[in-house]
Formats: sequence, structure tokens, C-alpha cells
Amino acid sequence: MGLSKFWFYTLMIVVILHIVIVFIYLLYKLSTPKKQPKKDVRKTSKE
Repeated sequence: MGLSKFWFYTLMIVVILHIVIVFIYLLYKLSTPKKQPKKDVRKTSKE
């Protein structure tokens, strides 16, 4: 019975870490393009 709880907790840790890593990756991926269009807008407005 102790072995089944080990695999349950191991699986839960893997799932939680996966969700956290994907969430951080998506925040990084979605935040970087926002900075680039602002620079393009400023360049077009100066011209």
C-alpha cells in the first residue's frame, strides 16, 4: 500500500511541475511579443 501512494505522489508532483513550467513558458512567450510592436509603433509615429 505504501508503494501505491509513492507512485500517486510522484505522478502528482510531475503533473504539478509540468503545469507550472508550461504556465511560466506561456507567460514568457506571450510577454515578449508585446514589447516589439510598441517599438514598431514608436518608429512609425516618429516618421
